[in-house]
Order: sequence, then C-alpha cells, then structure tokens
Amino acid sequence: MKFKENIASLLAENILEVPYEEMLNALEVPPDSSKGDFAFPCFRLSKLFRKAPNIIAEELSGNISKPDYLDKIEAVSGYINFFVDRLMFSKQILDNVNTNVDFYKSDIGGGKTIVIDYSHPNIAKPFHVGSLRTTIIGAILGKIFKAAGYNFIGTNYLGDWGTQFGKLIVAYKKWGNDEKIKENGVYELVNIYIKFHQEVDTNPALEDEGRAAFADLERGNPEYIKLWNWFKEISLVEFNKLYKRLEITFNDYTGESYYILNNLDKEVINNLNQKNLLELSEGAYIVNLEEQKLPPCIVLKSNGSTIYATRDLAAAIHRMQKYNFYKCIYITDYKQSLHFKQFFTVLDKMNYPWAKDLVHIPYGFVTLESGKMATREGNFIVLDKLIEEAKNKVLEVITAKNPDLENKEEVAEQVGLGAIIFNNIYNNILNDIVFKWETALRLDGETGPYVQYTHARTCSLIKKNESLINLEKVDFSLLTDNTSFDLVKLISSFPDSIIASAEKYEPMYVARHLIEICKAFNKFYNEYSVLVDDDTVRNTRLYLVNAVKNTLREGLNLLCIKAPEKM
Repeated sequence: MKFKENIASLLAENILEVPYEEMLNALEVPPDSSKGDFAFPCFRLSKLFRKAPNIIAEELSGNISKPDYLDKIEAVSGYINFFVDRLMFSKQILDNVNTNVDFYKSDIGGGKTIVIDYSHPNIAKPFHVGSLRTTIIGAILGKIFKAAGYNFIGTNYLGDWGTQFGKLIVAYKKWGNDEKIKENGVYELVNIYIKFHQEVDTNPALEDEGRAAFADLERGNPEYIKLWNWFKEISLVEFNKLYKRLEITFNDYTGESYYILNNLDKEVINNLNQKNLLELSEGAYIVNLEEQKLPPCIVLKSNGSTIYATRDLAAAIHRMQKYNFYKCIYITDYKQSLHFKQFFTVLDKMNYPWAKDLVHIPYGFVTLESGKMATREGNFIVLDKLIEEAKNKVLEVITAKNPDLENKEEVAEQVGLGAIIFNNIYNNILNDIVFKWETALRLDGETGPYVQYTHARTCSLIKKNESLINLEKVDFSLLTDNTSFDLVKLISSFPDSIIASAEKYEPMYVARHLIEICKAFNKFYNEYSVLVDDDTVRNTRLYLVNAVKNTLREGLNLLCIKAPEKM
C-alpha cells in the first residue's frame, strides 16, 4: 500500500475540482509528528470555494470516511492532518525494505535516456581537485537517475583538443625528454608545458608558434598527430588509475578531438552557413546573439581553427543522433555558465527542437584550508595525493582506536574517500567549499564518516545477535512509540529524497536524508537496548535496525561511497 498516494486519492474523491496529481504534490510531511504523518494545506482552495482555509479543512475532514489504514483525521489551522495506523505502516515499510532489494527505486523516469557529460579532464595534465566535483556529481546523479527509472548514459568528454596542444607540441620539440616522459608520465608533460609559459614571458613569439602548431595539428600533420596520440595515451593511463580507485565508469570517452577528426565540426559550419547564421567579425566567424542579449558565439578563429563552442555544437548534435536523449546534462563550474547559454542558444537558432532539453548544472569551487595540503604539481592540487592524505589520516585514527581491525588500509581508504565525496555534495553544489579535514572526517557530525560509522554500528548489532532474525517473533506494535516510528517514517521517505535529487539535480537531498536517518537511529539506539533477553523485543528492534542498515547501504552506494561493516 502506498499511503501517500492513497491519501491523495481520498482527497481527490472528496474534492472533484482538483485533480489527483495536484493533491499528491500538495501533501506535506509535518516536521512535528503530533501534527500528523501527512498534511494537506487548504489555503489553495480558498479562492475555489470562497471560504476561509480553516472552514474548508473542518468541512472536508468531516466528510471524509476514515479508511482502515488511517488512525485519525483532524483539521487544524487550515490543514487536514492524517495520522496513519502505525502498526500497519511499520509492517509494510519494514517488510518492503528488508525483503525487496529494489525498495528505494521508482519508475518516474519511464526508461527515458539521460546523458550526462561529466569529469572531462584535460589531457596532458594530472587529475586535480578542480576535476573532482564534476566527476563525483556526475557519477552520483547518474546513479540517482537510474534509481528513478531513467536510462543513464555517462560520457567523458575529454579535453583532448585545443590550442594548448599546439603549445605542448612546441614545448616537447624544444625541451622534451622521452626518458623522463616515460618515467614520470603526465607530470613531465606538465613540467614542459609550465616551462613553455615561463619562456613566453621573455619570448612572446612562442605563443604564435603554439597557435601555428595547433593549426597544423587540425590540418592533420602526421608528426603532430602521432605526438598528440602519445600524450593522450599517457594521460589516460593516469586517469584510469583514478577512475578505478573511485570505482567510476563511463559509457564512452568521446573527447573533443572526435568531432574534428571525423569532420563533424565542418558539418556544423556548413549547417550554420546554410541557415545564414554565420557572420564575419574581425577575421573570425561568429553567430550573432545580440537579440538574445548575449555576446557573439565564436565558431571559427581568424586562423581557421575551431574553438570549443564548435566542438560542443557538434557533440550535442551527435549525442542526440546516437542516444535520442530526454535530457543532456553538462556538469561544469559556474564560470562556464555563459558559454553554455551561448551554445544552447545557437542550437535553438539552428531550429533543433531538443535544444530546450540541454541542461547546464553549475557548481562552485573547492579550496583547501591554507597549509593543509602542500602537495602541488605546478598549479594543480593533485587529487590522487589528496585521497592518499585522507586515507592516511583515517588510518592513524583506526590504528589508535581499533588496531585489530581487519583490512585497515581498505577501510581507511573507504572512509577517507567517503569524507571527501560527502563534503562535496552535502550542501547546494553551486556553493563554493572550503575543505577542512577536521570537519570532513568527524564521526559525530554531518559527514560521510558519520553515515558510514552508523552503518557499521547497525552491522555490529546484527552480527552480535548470532542468529537470523526470527520473523515470527516480530511485533510491530512495539514500534509505535514516537522514537521508533519517527525512524520508520524516515526510512519510508528515503525514495522521495532520491526523486527530489533527480528532479532538482541536487545530490544533497539524498545526503541530508541519510544524515536524518542516522540521527534518528542514534536517538533510538540511545533510548532502547536492542540485544535484550526478550525474544520478541530483540527480534522486533533488530528488524528495524536491519532496515536502517539496508537504507544506509543503498544511500551510500548512490553517493559513490562504500559502506564498511566494521570501522
């Protein structure tokens, strides 16, 4: 039985002027359980019925016949408050969570395809903290969309084309050392790239050499293509090590270069020409967006080479042809917001009806507390080193507090990564973040390790029972007190947090809901002994504990965080 949906149907039967969907969307969950388990605000009906909300609530609550699944219905201050039968509710929710592996999933997506463009690190540079947020936000939203019934396609739009490769080719030819590159990989490529920019200060002509080399690369210079492929292979080795560590995969790694090497950029230019959208401006070709109150979108530079907007246009068209997506989502920092407004608008001017289905999700920047992270490669804070530092900090705590823990290194990495990931998505992703180790690693705050520790506590309780939960000894009437039932309700509304995250493109709804479950569980744990002698009480409380464990495990998995059973 779906209690919320049934209550919405009950209201729709008694208010014929308002459709069921509106009733369902209007139902609220009061923060104070003394005001009901679900509440319907009658204020929206005042204009329709030309009566005060409190009068409407009184009349409607008096007219509704109370079904068996409700304990009572009452009108208070313009609201109709519905109190569910706690025993019936607890049995249904806990049975579902403890027996149905898909208890948290829904089918609101209806199998529609959502493409997410995320991670997209730049070739020939280490994977740095700047790429962390796009990577984890994209991976998490992908899991959330799958749980909500969508077909998720993850694409890693590698930054493998652009003027920087012309500069790198020039740098390699002047200062490159094959042995050092083979030994140090992408870090040596960064060294010679940094040297290029240092030399530019005294020799500005190097910039022209770099631009000319990139133009030659676009024209297919065999030597330059070979070098570019080598740089790309070196970079992918490093990237894949990190993706394996994060356990993040992609459906494809179609980078910017694909659209150039397969002449899809030329198709875009021809298309723009045929639609009379191209204008010559100071030697470059642009699409004028003055009517849309946006700066012009450059699609060809004065030297004939493409710009990232050209490649993004080609990529969007190609993705629609390949995946026929419902939405195509781009996850980048907020400084790129103008670019996405421009290229979405160009696609709209090209009369692609699906341009409206392109979504840019901007996020804020991560900075580290001054002096807390000294490992730098050039201007990059290397993500792999940050993860290693997190792991080592957790390992110190484990060694001090639980030295006999099995697989200490593995658990330390899981908790360290959990701290980093959770810290990045607990608040609105548009917010800038100052990462502080002291805050992120706490076991008693709103952190990933707190959720992981609570999960481990549930596992410990179940293991200490030394036998399977005896369902014949479960008495749901023992879970009707406020503390137990508040926990049951939070478990029941976990799928709603997934839907909220999917609809609002915000992982924080899932993250915050897990924190609320942890708080409610720890309150329950402190008020009631679980492993008591009484068989019925013990098995009933363990049944609730098991549901908490299952919910936290699946929630952490959605957030790309491991759920260790011991900490």
